[in-house]
Amino acid sequence: MNIHEYQAKALLQTYGVSVPRGTVAFDAKTAKEIAETLPGPIWVVKAQIHAGGRGKGGGVKIAKSLDDVSKFADQILGMTLVTPQTGPEGKLVKKIYIEEGCNIAHEYYFSLLIDRVTSRLTFLASTEGGVEIEEVAHTHPEKIIKASIDPVEGFQPYHGRKLAFGLGLAGEQAKELSRFAKGLCDAFMGLDASLIEVNPLVLTKEGHILALDAKMGFDDNALYRHPDIEALRDLDEEDPVERQAAQHELSYIKLDGDIGCMVNGAGLAMATMDIIKYYGGNPANFLDVGGGATRERVTEAFKIILSDTNVKGVLVNIFGGIMRCDIIAEGIVAAVKEINLSVPVVVRLAGTNVELGKEILSKSGLQIIPQDDFSEAAERIVKEVKGGK
Repeated sequence: MNIHEYQAKALLQTYGVSVPRGTVAFDAKTAKEIAETLPGPIWVVKAQIHAGGRGKGGGVKIAKSLDDVSKFADQILGMTLVTPQTGPEGKLVKKIYIEEGCNIAHEYYFSLLIDRVTSRLTFLASTEGGVEIEEVAHTHPEKIIKASIDPVEGFQPYHGRKLAFGLGLAGEQAKELSRFAKGLCDAFMGLDASLIEVNPLVLTKEGHILALDAKMGFDDNALYRHPDIEALRDLDEEDPVERQAAQHELSYIKLDGDIGCMVNGAGLAMATMDIIKYYGGNPANFLDVGGGATRERVTEAFKIILSDTNVKGVLVNIFGGIMRCDIIAEGIVAAVKEINLSVPVVVRLAGTNVELGKEILSKSGLQIIPQDDFSEAAERIVKEVKGGK
């Protein structure tokens, strides 16, 4: 789960992380009133959407007067903001953040995430602030500083010194950066975050460290421990189909291909998408029905896949361990009967109750193509989608 910048900054403040003062607004009149309570002579008007690169799309404006605040608020509110992370369809801006300006001496990149290789919390920092970290890693990998946190000892002063010295900070500024990093680490652990990214982190001309931007993501599996965090969810920022899938305990992510996939298990789902690509096809989605799916959940999964108008064929690839193949078969039959199916469906079942599952499919009278082999199933659906060529 992701949240907006203004929400992330409010949370980080409770952990002692320094951020510029600001307030969210939903109209130009309120935006100007907020600016009047903040010290000038510069204010920043920021679009609030779940995507980076807002400045490149015209979603961040520097206002040098209160009239500018109103003008920029009018321009940004209601616009469809297109950034490198939104895709060409963009996102509608429904709220803005009015923030005090600051005197920037230098910009840095700073983030905290879980390193899947070491299974540790890891800080990433760079002197190249305001730039996508992927670009820095590609062009100047030597400019990325890493500091891993041992889960037993936690954050220690030497971690802060390593990060500060790596960014060229010393004296009081190094101490302030260390306190900043400690606050980020405490927030990450305390809130069950999955990512905290500050880009840019700035050093002001007055010598202070501030989070000029903030992005936070959270572990969905831990949200039951944080109802206050879950209450920050902005459903307008989430894909409605993905939201519908989550309500039925389905893991679904829409992709830009034309072959729908229904699989149980994330690893098998990834392998299924890979083999579809291998045979020249393009997967339309990632959909994991889970290990204990019911007939109703499988039916809903099928409906979600076919709600994508780009889908020209469906590959069902199920290995029945906890999941029984007959349950999958019943769900497929129920969904196909309910929906006016006009695309080919290839089904590969293996594992628990596989023979019963195949029998259910064969007696259904539906146009379902059975396959026993994983590779042959992928090759067949690609051929079907391409017109048998």
